[in-house]
Order: sequence, then C-alpha cells, then structure tokens
Amino acid sequence: MPNIKSAKKRVITDAKKGVSNKSQNSAMKTAIKNVEKEAKHGNNETVSEKLKVAIKTIDKACSSGLIHKNKAAREKSRLTKIKNNVK
Repeated sequence: MPNIKSAKKRVITDAKKGVSNKSQNSAMKTAIKNVEKEAKHGNNETVSEKLKVAIKTIDKACSSGLIHKNKAAREKSRLTKIKNNVK
C-alpha cells in the first residue's frame, strides 16, 4: 500500500481506468466474434450490420489508446475480408 498521497490517488484512478478498459476491450472482442459467427452462418445482411458495429468499437478502442492503430487497421481489414467472402 502506498504512503504518499499522490501514489494513493494513482492506485484509485488506475483501478477505475482498468474497469473501463476491460469493459471496452470486452465489448470490442464480442463485436468481432459476432461478425465471425454471422459470417460462419452465411447471413450476409446481418454480417454487414455486425461489421459496422465492430468497426465502430474498434475505432473507439483505438482512439482511446486501448489498442494500437495498426492492430485496429489489421482487425478491420480482416473482418472486411471475412464479410466479402460470405456467400
């Protein structure tokens, strides 16, 4: 346990940010999995809708610094490729 006041505050703020980051990361992963699941079932219309949601959550995670911009670009590219290959 820290003794210095600023270190105590840092522990509290880090815990709050950790909860926020975890929920945002979880939402992003869930959105990605939803796209993959719909693509596997071959629902082209729902894949497009889920892809829009996934891209939005990925961009949000990137802009907040949760993931690197290259990872965001890679994930969006991968999901778009999956969507384009749905028959």
